[in-house]
Amino acid sequence: MKKVKIALLGIGTVGGGVWEIFQTNKEEISNNCGCQIEVAKILVKDPAKKRDGSIPQHLFTSNFDDIIKDKEIDMVVEVMGGIEPAKQYILTAIGEGKHIVTANKALLANHGDELLEAAKNKGVKLYYEASVAGGIPIIHAIKESLAGNKIQQIMGILNGTTNYILTKMTKDKVDFSEVLKEAQDKGYAEADPTADVEGYDAAHKLTVLASLAFGASVEFQEVYREGISKITPIDIEYAQELGYAIKLLAIGKEKEGVMELRVHPTFIPESHPLASVNDSFNAVFVKGNAVGDLMFYGRGAGDLPTGSAVVGDIIAIVKDIENVKINGYYAHKKLEKKVKPMGHTEGEYYIRLIVKDKPGVLGAIASLFGKNNVSISSVIQKGEGIPEVSLVFITHFTKEENVQAAINEITNFQAVVELANLIRVENGKKRMGA
Repeated sequence: MKKVKIALLGIGTVGGGVWEIFQTNKEEISNNCGCQIEVAKILVKDPAKKRDGSIPQHLFTSNFDDIIKDKEIDMVVEVMGGIEPAKQYILTAIGEGKHIVTANKALLANHGDELLEAAKNKGVKLYYEASVAGGIPIIHAIKESLAGNKIQQIMGILNGTTNYILTKMTKDKVDFSEVLKEAQDKGYAEADPTADVEGYDAAHKLTVLASLAFGASVEFQEVYREGISKITPIDIEYAQELGYAIKLLAIGKEKEGVMELRVHPTFIPESHPLASVNDSFNAVFVKGNAVGDLMFYGRGAGDLPTGSAVVGDIIAIVKDIENVKINGYYAHKKLEKKVKPMGHTEGEYYIRLIVKDKPGVLGAIASLFGKNNVSISSVIQKGEGIPEVSLVFITHFTKEENVQAAINEITNFQAVVELANLIRVENGKKRMGA
């Protein structure tokens, strides 16, 4: 049986998962690809550092030249993360004719087109299934299984940390800060959770997905982004009263060459499949013009789920390594498409204001909404005999820029204490009492 040698760049969580899968499922992998896959080198910062005893010490190196100059190594698997030196390592490996597998969503979101173009020009493959949603095979599904469709929408829960936090806030009725600390203590959230809770991680993944789904070049900076740090138990209670769950959604839509790309907390009907995706699980909802609605669900992170996606890409390249008709996950030609400004997007909105409880306030605020062409679907006001109360509005379908203009005027109204929250509503059909 032919032997194919690969090198791992990094042996952290994902790299360790890849190594374990190769040891545990060696026979199945060989049967699936008709080859023996051997890890020939592992790039690390400190080869002398104590690691998993099952990995032979002679595999470790801190010198990238040991990999790049080894003609027997056919493939480089980047699982180290970060932009640099990962980018330069990949470009150098491509230049030497080595195939690439990467799990690096930040690198792909910021430099994907450059890397894919380099791979295409060199005639090598660059696969990246593990960069989005861990073990969920969403990249392959969009690029291969759904290739006969025009993808109209992708909508997903792409970050397990934020989904865990929102699930705990919903079930236990506790504040964001309390759940975040618990998530950090359990290792679900990083010491610096900014990338997760402020939506950067999900926005990176949406950039990768949208580029594939819509066949266009997508810049990370074009994705509108909001995090979950402003969500409170009060907002969750109102959501439940109105028949919704709150999720951090990554939303991509395309119509007539114009894309919507946004990541933000979202009211989604409790009847929608994504509403029941809880804890650290991920899910991606895809709408194709031929297939209709599909949902992909599973573990979005972790050593073995993400390692599974990496190994799947390795096997796919090995199976096709003698036939380079399909050079990885890039299109022959990317279409020129525009990204719709956030102000031009349309939808429904949940708006919670803290106002002074006195006559005429509701009417004045409603008038300001009307002045800015924002139609109100329902209003909830609770609290009596206290100086300041919550006033909740759900709007009809309207433009983002109209809502923001209305909010700008309303928050300057003397009876309004503050805008407590504004959360967008996706596919909002269900209403209280409906």
